[in-house]
Amino acid sequence: MSQKLRLGIPKGSLQDATIALFERAGWRIFANGRSYFPGIDDPEIECMLIRAQEMARYVNHGALDAGLTGSDWVAESGLTVESIASLTYSKQSRQKVRWVLAVPEDSPYQRAEDLANKIIATELVEATKKYFAGKNVPVQVDFSWGATEVKPPVLADAIVEVTETGSSLRANRLRILETVLESETQLIANTAAYKDPWKQDKLDKIALMLQGAIAAQGQVGLMMNVRASGLPAVLGVLPALNSPTISTLSDAEWVAVNTILEERTVRDVIPRLKAAGATGIVEYPLNKIVF
Repeated sequence: MSQKLRLGIPKGSLQDATIALFERAGWRIFANGRSYFPGIDDPEIECMLIRAQEMARYVNHGALDAGLTGSDWVAESGLTVESIASLTYSKQSRQKVRWVLAVPEDSPYQRAEDLANKIIATELVEATKKYFAGKNVPVQVDFSWGATEVKPPVLADAIVEVTETGSSLRANRLRILETVLESETQLIANTAAYKDPWKQDKLDKIALMLQGAIAAQGQVGLMMNVRASGLPAVLGVLPALNSPTISTLSDAEWVAVNTILEERTVRDVIPRLKAAGATGIVEYPLNKIVF
C-alpha cells in the first residue's frame, strides 16, 4: 500500500488563491462547494479543506500531516508545528497581510496607549492581548465572531482586524492607528510526520515547487539577438533578476541574450532594447523560478 500525505487546504478566503498556486506549481486540486475532501491529481496526497484558524490544531494533533495557514493563526494557537516554508501570498495579492488596530474616523484615540481600559474587538484575541501587554496598556479584549468592522463605537472602542489594502476599513469609516502584526501563509507540518523520511521528502518537494511558482509571479522571460558590438548597450537596459545568459550564435558577430524581468517593466524595456540594437525580441511567460 502506497504512502499518503494528509494535506490541509485552507477553506475560506485563502482557498481559491491556494488552489491556483498549487496549479501553477504542478498540482491540480478539484474542489466543489459540497465536499470537504477535494480531489488532487497526485495519488500520494489526500486533501482536506480546513479553516485556516484551525489548521495548526489539526496539524499539531496529527489528524493532518501538513497544511497551509497564516503565521498569525499558528502564533494565535500557541501550538508547536514545523514551519516548512513561508509562502507570501494572500486572497488578493502577493503581499503579507496586516492585523491593524483601528478606530472610528472621528474617534479621539490616536495611539494604542490612549485605549487604556477600553474594549477591543478582534478574532485574534491572544495576539492582541500580547500586543497591549507589551505596551503595558490594560484593555478588555473581546472575541469577535465576524463583522468586526461594524462594532465600534457601540460594541467596542477599537478593533484589531486583518487587512490587505485597507479598503474595507475605509468603507466602514475606520482609521488605522498601528500595525499589530504582519502575517504570511506558511506550509506547516506535524513534528512527528516531518521526521518520517518519505513525508519529509514529499513536503520538501512541494515546498520547492510552491516557492518556485510564487517566485515566477509577475516575472517574464525575455530573449533576443544582438550584435556582439552592441551587447554593452543592451545589457545597460536590462534590469535583470540575475545576470543575463549570453549565448553565441552560428554567426560570430551575433549573440543571444536571455533574461528574466518584472512583467510590469516590459512595456518600457522592450522599446529601449529595440533602440539599443536588439532584434527578434521574444517575451514568454514563466510558471516557476527555482533558485
